Amino acid sequence: MNQRKNDRVSLDIYLNKYVAGVPYMARTSDISREGVGLAHLIEPNMAGKRVGLQFQLPGSEEVIYAEGEVVREWCDLDHNEEGSGVRFTLLTERHKKMIEQFVGRAS
Repeated sequence: MNQRKNDRVSLDIYLNKYVAGVPYMARTSDISREGVGLAHLIEPNMAGKRVGLQFQLPGSEEVIYAEGEVVREWCDLDHNEEGSGVRFTLLTERHKKMIEQFVGRAS
């Protein structure tokens, strides 16, 4: 059952995901007003539930800084891929509006 409350749109960009203050590269799969889906590239197995995110939306020069909580983990053994769903927990109003506008335009 899909428990998502907000529209998600595809987003294929690389971003910095901070785990315990250390940056790791991740790749997005989608974004909503509430969070982002991430494919793990290289990061420790013991990743924490709280993460920092740093990224730019397509067409924007501004870097968005956010904090989030990992709310879902997934593993696709057929394609040797792992990922997570991160819900935003801290976002400035400006960055929240930028994400809302991006999602609104893309949906």
